[in-house]
Amino acid sequence: MTRVAAVDCGTNSIRLLVADADSATGELIELDRRMKIVRLGQGVDRTGRLAPEALERTFAACREYAEVIRELGAERVRFVATSASRDAENREEFVRGVMEILGVEPEVITGDQEAEFSFTGATKELMGRSHVPGPYLVVDIGGGSTEFVEGGEGVRAARSVDIGCVRLTERHLAVVDGRITDPPTEDQIAAIKRDVDTALDLAERTVPLTRACRPADGHALVGLAGSVTTVAGIALGLAEYESSAIHHSRITLDQVREITGKLLGSTHDERARIPVMHPGRVDVIGAGALILLSIMERTGAEEVVVSEHDILDGIAWSIA
Repeated sequence: MTRVAAVDCGTNSIRLLVADADSATGELIELDRRMKIVRLGQGVDRTGRLAPEALERTFAACREYAEVIRELGAERVRFVATSASRDAENREEFVRGVMEILGVEPEVITGDQEAEFSFTGATKELMGRSHVPGPYLVVDIGGGSTEFVEGGEGVRAARSVDIGCVRLTERHLAVVDGRITDPPTEDQIAAIKRDVDTALDLAERTVPLTRACRPADGHALVGLAGSVTTVAGIALGLAEYESSAIHHSRITLDQVREITGKLLGSTHDERARIPVMHPGRVDVIGAGALILLSIMERTGAEEVVVSEHDILDGIAWSIA
């Protein structure tokens, strides 16, 4: 039994998992799991740099996490940074700040590494269970990128592409003063869809997507991260965000199509009133839902299996 702490710092959020890992049984015993929306990737697609205010939000979360890690006595810590910090010219400033606070160097991993961690975290507890048999197509819809991973007992193909809920929102919906178009116009939605379709074409050079999840003989589509879990919470009609209800729920294509249409047609205040909506996702959830819908349509998936276990769990296993 090894007590580990995993930190996943993405474009939109930074998350912590402290757990006891039993490599003999394949079990992670969760001690603390938390998430903060820090929007590290604010403006990166436009400027190529991490904004000072985004760095400070992220460092504030790191200080909180350092206290939790110290209190729980984690023996090993691994900090993984993904899309936004890969893209930024000033990522060394980010690296220095994290090292000063947590004492570990953030690993700015490649998209392929990100994909492998996501696959391990999402499928380790599914393998061998008859209700969700493999093979799997895992999709991790982040703030700046989306990872596609195909495999069974292990990864067979993986690709990361630069579409994410924050990146596409800032690219197509944010006007000059930073205000988000609310609700988006048909032309703006079409522009997002074109970017998503282009990225899916790129991903398909490496990972089989077209009709990969047909019900008769295809892969199980497993969806990860906040855009997917939020859509699932809406589909389930939850009165508040409830991780245990969302984890391994099955959301149909028709449900995703209906929810995406409602999100893209609603105002900021209407989206903010949705019980499961985190305040940090209000402006970016429409783009995230549209990415999920486009993936389901491309792959022929009639449903998506939603997992609350993802790259964070994969990072924890990589330490253990």
